[in-house]
Amino acid sequence: MKILAATDGSKHGKWAIEWLAELPLAAQRVVRVLHVVDVASVRAPFMIQPVVVGTERYVQSEVRRMEAAAKSTKKESERLLSTLGLSGTVTIDKGGVAATIMKHARRGIELLSIGSRGLDALDRFMLGSISNHAIHHAPCSVLVVKESPRPVRHVVLGIDGSAASDKAVKFLMRYVDPTPDGPDREPVMVTVTHAVPYFKYPEVKEAGKMLVQRYGAKLAKSGFQVREALRLGKPADEILTVAKQDKADLIVTGAKGMGAIRRVLLGSVSTRVVQHAHCGVLVVR
Repeated sequence: MKILAATDGSKHGKWAIEWLAELPLAAQRVVRVLHVVDVASVRAPFMIQPVVVGTERYVQSEVRRMEAAAKSTKKESERLLSTLGLSGTVTIDKGGVAATIMKHARRGIELLSIGSRGLDALDRFMLGSISNHAIHHAPCSVLVVKESPRPVRHVVLGIDGSAASDKAVKFLMRYVDPTPDGPDREPVMVTVTHAVPYFKYPEVKEAGKMLVQRYGAKLAKSGFQVREALRLGKPADEILTVAKQDKADLIVTGAKGMGAIRRVLLGSVSTRVVQHAHCGVLVVR
């Protein structure tokens, strides 16, 4: 599996790399770590032709600082890859952060790993907004990391019966090892979660129950432990509630899809889940 990890040198960028060693992936990992230097960000539009003496000197000083920080981040990331036993390379590129990450993600990348927050405003690299951009525009699946790495043994899977949900299930069955601790240990637990609206019609709830059972059966056949969670309420809120109650290690959703009343987009659901989840979120595309 070809993976791109975006880092800005912060602890959140470091976590984006470290999580790749903890994910119970069945496929071999080939990692490319990317650090973007956004030189244009130090210039306001009116500073293209400096009108104040000393302004250009400040800009050049800031650019040199950013380039030095990039070299330091590159060395640290190379050491981290080696320590984690991950095969990969570290690249520095210049340009707008979001656009440059998307450019690299289009080069055969299957998974983008990114921190949910970055450095402060002076460092011009807010991974919080960049991660939000990524889940909407990346051509591949996106792992949004929100905490230091830990073993992934309990996954909450948010479904709605759409093609996006099918892709999320297929991702788990294809890429995730259900028994990362060995065949004699307990398999990874997947809580299949589906939320239906507060309708009085019993057939709506029955359809939701059958949907959860259908996805659960596929995952169980692949070797996962399965728990079913049919909920009443708003999809994002219920996914977050289940993940918090079960102390999930990871939430998995599709990139977008039609909901039970054909108006609920998992695109918006995944955005809310990423913003409010206590743990990492994998948005499958």
